[in-house]
Order: sequence, then structure tokens, then C-alpha cells
Amino acid sequence: MKKQLQYYLNAALNSYAILFFSQNKILGVLLLVVSMFNLNAGFSGLICVSCSLILVNVLKFDRENIKSGLYSFNSLLLGIGFGTFFNFNLSFWFWLSAACLLCVVLSVNLTSFLGKYALPTLSIPFIITFWVVLIAASAYPGMGLMQKSSSLLFELNTDAPSHFTKLCHFFDHLKIPAYALLFFRSVSAVLFQNSVLAGILISIGVFIHSRIAFSLLLTGFITACLVNNINGTYPDGISNYYLGANFMMISCAIGGFFLIPSWRSYCWAIVVVPFAFLVLNGLSRVVGMYNLPVFSMPFCLAGIGLLYFFMLRKGQGKLQLTTLQNYSPETNLYQFLNGEERLKDFKYFNLGLPFMGAWTVSQGYDGEITHKGDWQHALDFVLTDIDGKSYELPGIRPEDYYCFNKPVLAAADGIVQEVICHIDDNIIGQVNLEQNWGNTIVIKHAEYLFTKVSHLKKNSTKVKVGDKVKQGDIIGLCGNSGRSPEPHLHFQVQATPYIGSKTLAYPFAYFSSANNSKSFQIPKAGEIIQKPEINPHLKNAFHFQPGYIGVITDDKGKKETWEVFTDAFNATYFYCRENQAVAYFVNNANVFYFTRFYGDKRSILFLFYQSAYKINLSAHVTTDYYAIDAEQFKPSLWLQDLIAPFFIFSQNIYSNYITPKNDGLSITAEVQKQIFNHHKIFLNAKIYLDSRGITGMEFEYKNKKLKVKWETNFV
Repeated sequence: MKKQLQYYLNAALNSYAILFFSQNKILGVLLLVVSMFNLNAGFSGLICVSCSLILVNVLKFDRENIKSGLYSFNSLLLGIGFGTFFNFNLSFWFWLSAACLLCVVLSVNLTSFLGKYALPTLSIPFIITFWVVLIAASAYPGMGLMQKSSSLLFELNTDAPSHFTKLCHFFDHLKIPAYALLFFRSVSAVLFQNSVLAGILISIGVFIHSRIAFSLLLTGFITACLVNNINGTYPDGISNYYLGANFMMISCAIGGFFLIPSWRSYCWAIVVVPFAFLVLNGLSRVVGMYNLPVFSMPFCLAGIGLLYFFMLRKGQGKLQLTTLQNYSPETNLYQFLNGEERLKDFKYFNLGLPFMGAWTVSQGYDGEITHKGDWQHALDFVLTDIDGKSYELPGIRPEDYYCFNKPVLAAADGIVQEVICHIDDNIIGQVNLEQNWGNTIVIKHAEYLFTKVSHLKKNSTKVKVGDKVKQGDIIGLCGNSGRSPEPHLHFQVQATPYIGSKTLAYPFAYFSSANNSKSFQIPKAGEIIQKPEINPHLKNAFHFQPGYIGVITDDKGKKETWEVFTDAFNATYFYCRENQAVAYFVNNANVFYFTRFYGDKRSILFLFYQSAYKINLSAHVTTDYYAIDAEQFKPSLWLQDLIAPFFIFSQNIYSNYITPKNDGLSITAEVQKQIFNHHKIFLNAKIYLDSRGITGMEFEYKNKKLKVKWETNFV
């Protein structure tokens, strides 16, 4: 029962917070309180939210959409609108119930329909429903809906005690610039109010939720006022409702919610305001013929239209759409930047090295000999000895070269597209310019992604056109055919299947160089690289598969039970039964790393998430970076948040090293915060493991020490 009440409470607060693209509970509470400044409107809005949540829960609609407020925030606007426009009577409640049902139906249907195109409904269900109500009420007086006679539809109407009225009056007449007062009135207009106090409270809530969102509200406000001053569309000044519900909201939505915040998104937040002016001016004339207010329909049309416009691009470019919505511009930005660096497993097709053992890059990208022009993104490999020589004396035959006749491997799974194997190997020092590439194999791995290996030994190919190959399969032997004065292996990535195609810059997924592990990088000339050697203890300890259950108990008796699951998108995660925390991770046989944490950050699972943030299974020293956490109330980060779209000066650095023990290994991890050149350690940890897996952990953080015992259902 307690969990059910908590679920409804969270969904109700989210219904308020989502009006400003948020799921922040502080903002939700402030919006709920402010809505009650107009008691009739606030009360009817709360009733509509409650009834909508009960209805969609009873009818078993999507629980995530319910919890986020997507199905109920339009009902909230409807209730507030009803309480603002109409007087309370029996007909009021009857028609509000009918309108609320219509609004919920439209919300669910439009969320599903537009969701197929990854588009939001915004406040369209509320606007359509209220237009229907206003048309019906004016056409059929017998409905009994009595519209308020005030000429100021969005003024603050309250029956509260006089001291509250005086307080509101005091703020309405503050001795501050008129534009500041207009800004706060415009913010309050989103809740159909015209109150400076209400606007101040909402602004505080928005600032606590997101510094970027607040700056974008200011951007939209300033731009709209400048546009109006320049062209004089509204000689007496823009309506505070137009400012708040249309111009400020469209800047906030485009600049920081639907787009990853950046200087480019801020430019669009400015450009979209004149665009919204045009839509507003044209649409208001159309609906004005039916005596209907335009409400926030210009914001909806401009927002959805521009968002779909961005989606139709063939490539993202520098202006990035928000693909995973965290309902926080800061979190969206920090997670995006962090993912660009860390989540390359999902960005690139994983290519392995095309050979066994450690080979030297004899010629890299844009090499001095042949890697020029359209073919600049290619690599040549040879085997070298301790002295750096590629052959043994006398070095006059291909067989004298260490790489000659050595296996060549498929870099990834694919289908063989082209095979040439009949060309003779050259005498050392001579080249075959007529058959430049020599014996060659081209493999298709995905659309517009092919790899090509060349200069193979004559008649050494092990595959034919159409064969399916797996990563690591032997496909031929290194030779000296084509334009090859001495034996070497030529490797390149290309977008077409033809021999002689232009090359693409493309990284190898994982390799080792100079005793360091590298991921998704392109080796440089002179580097000696090889496939990472996986440590069996680490491989076994971090091989978490669906169904795995670990029981973790700290030295204070606190117990957590973690189970591994896989979601609908094949992403694997730990789930804590006791506190419902979730930690997503990736294990690709080379590296184990966490990608995202949701839930209680006081849990042991969160400490493990921080401590095992990235583990190289080859036992190499590891350095990585956490996304900055923008989801907690941290005033110390607010300056960073404000300028984050333009400059990052703070980051969280993770590092670890592996120490062998008699019965296994220990992983020593450290997490520190860096602000400019200042470093501060906030977590030290040790993870102990043996042949059975992880056996225990120790943490030192916030002047606390914690020891943990790890038990599992697997032996």
C-alpha cells in the first residue's frame, strides 16, 4: 500500500514538473503550491490530475508514461484552465469530468501516435479539449458553464486571507526593473496566472531543476522582447501569456530539452523565437475568428515541426538530438559527452586485429610511402625482432622476413566479397605496379563497411567469394605480392566492396601497445600492437550473466541482493531487490564497464558501480571519466551547469590498477574530482577476487570505511 501511494505521489508531482520538461520533485511541489494561489483553478487542476492517474492505472496503460506524468499533465492544464475561465457550479464539475476524460483519451492516443515518430504531444490534448469546451459553452448556454466576467483571463483570482493578497500585491509592485517583473509574470502565465510572486517561486524551482533551462527561459524572454521592440508587432507590449507559454517555452524546449545543449542549440533557441512569432500571429487570427484563445498552440506546432525537421537529417552533425531523455538538460549534456568518449562499443563496429601475436605498424595513416590521397587511411604491418628488424640475415628471400607466410585473420564477422590469389610474390626489392594490390581479400561486415587485406602470399587464401567468416578466422597468409618491395600486410577499411576503393578512417576496437590497453583508437607508425591478453581471474569474476545472484553484506549487517537481468534492448544490468537500484553494464570479453546507474546512491550497489566503473580484463592500468552528476542538489556545481554548453571545467576521474595475490587478485580503485587543476579524492576502494569470483570489497569515502562480503549462488 505504501509503495502504491508513493507511486501515485511521484506521478502526481511529475505531472506538475513536466510542464517545464522536468521530473524534479522540488519543482513539482512548488508548481503544486503556486497553482493554489488561484484556489479554484489549483483545486480543479489537482482533481483532474488525480482522476487521470487513477483512470490510466486502472485501465493498465504504460506505467513508465504514467509515472512520468505524460498522460496526466494535459489534464492538469485543463483543470487549471477550467478553474480560471469558469465559475464553480454543478455544471462545472459535470463538464470538467467529461472534458477530463476527453483530454486523457487524446493524451494516450496522441502519445502513441506521435511516439511512433519519436515526437512529443506537448500540450495539444489540453488545447483541443479546451477549444471544444469553449465552442460548446458559447454555442449552448444551456450547458450551464458560467464564464468569469473578468477581462483579465489570467489574473490572480484568490479568496485567500487579506495578508496573502497584500503579500502578492507587494511583489507585484516591487521596485525592480519593469522587464524583471514582466519576466516573472510571464513564467507564472504557464499556470494561467499573472503574479510576480508565483513567477519568482516557479523560477526558483526551475533554477533548482536546471540552470540551463533557466538560462534558456531568459534567452527566449530577451529575444522575444527584442524582436517585438524591433518590429513593433505588439505596440503595447507582448502579452505575458504569449511570452511565457510560447516564446520562453519554445526556447527552453529546443535549446536544452530536445537538443543536447551547446552553443549551436542556444543559437536555435534564439532563431526559433521569430519563427514562433510568425506562427503565433497567423494562428491567432485564424482561431480569433471563432473567439478562441491561441493558448500555447504556436509553441506546440513550432516545437514539433522543428524537431521533426531535425530528425529528417541524414546525419546528426554537430547539432545533436537528445536520444535518451533524462528530463534534465544538464544530465542530457553530461551523459552525452561521457558517452561520446566511453560508449564506442555502440558507435563502431568492433574490428579486431588481422593477425596473431605482436606486429609493428611499418606505415600508418597518411604515410610517407604509399598511403596518400584517397588511400591515406591505411595501415601496413610487419613482424620485428628485439632489434627492430623485420627479417633475419641475409634478408634476400621472402622467407627471410618474419611476417612472410604468417596467418592473416578476419577482423570481424562478415561475408567474403572479393578474392584474388593468383599473383606471384615479388623478389625482394622489386614491385608489381600493374597488379598494385597483389593478392587481396575484401570482406563485408555491414552496409558501407568493408575491410581489405592485401599483398597476401600466392594461392594462400583459405576462403572464396560468398563464404561467411567469423572474427579471428584464418583467411590467408602474409606475402609479398603487388606493390610490395618486402613482405608486409596491408589493411584498410572502405565503404565499397571494390579493390582500389577509397579508404575510411576507422579504429580497432581493442588492442595492447607498450603494455597499455587501448580501445577504439588507430595505431600509429612505429607502434607494436597485439590482441590484449585476458586475465582468467578477471574474466571469470566479471562474467555476469542473466540469472546471476549475488548476496552482498556489509560489516554493519546491511544486506543487498543483486540479480542480473537483460532488458528488451539486450542491455544487461544489476537489479537490487532491497532498494530497486539499477546499474547497467557492458562486458565485451575485453573490458567490463558500467554505463548508467539509477536509484538510491546510498546503496552498496552504487559504491560498486563507482569502484568497478571500468575494468580492463587484460589487467592493465585503467583511467576513465564519470559523467558529472547533475541530478542531486549540488550548488557547488551550478556555475559549471550554467556554462556547460560552452565550457567544461570540472570532471570526475576514475583509475584503477591490479595487484596479483597468492590466491587471486585485488583491484585498487580511486575516484577524484578535478576542478581546473585542483584534485580531490572522494572514494578509495579495493575489490578482492579469486578463482571463484569476487569475494569482498572495501570502501573509504566521506570519512567512512565500509567492508563488504560477497557471496553468490554460483560456485
